Amino acid sequence: MSLSTEVRAALTAGRLGHLVTINPDGSPQVSVVWIGVEDEHIVVGHLMGGTKVRNIARDPRVALTVEAEGCNAIGMANYLLVHGRAHLTAGGAPELLERLTQTYLGPGTVFPPMSDPPAGHVIHIVPERFGGVGPWSSND
Repeated sequence: MSLSTEVRAALTAGRLGHLVTINPDGSPQVSVVWIGVEDEHIVVGHLMGGTKVRNIARDPRVALTVEAEGCNAIGMANYLLVHGRAHLTAGGAPELLERLTQTYLGPGTVFPPMSDPPAGHVIHIVPERFGGVGPWSSND
């Protein structure tokens, strides 16, 4: 699914994302994440192993929300909801996080704050549908 200009703007505005993965027992697991865009994928860097990485390796279904600029005609704040499937790429997390740091923490900031960070994983989210409140949704 292609990312519209409005969706790209919401995803790259430097607002935190809320990534939902599925635990082995079927319950939701939520992580607050930095998000970026590469081609038509939403990307998230993760340095260590963790629950979200294990969950995605087992079940690729994810949901992501992010607040967005503006509001609809009745004053509800815009937010983007992405339903999709994720896959993991081994390595590349420090480089992605360094790039995202410039948006989230400011130009010239160094992150991760360690001399030899682990390679980690890059989570690639392939959007299947969009919702929420905003120009990407027919519900607003």
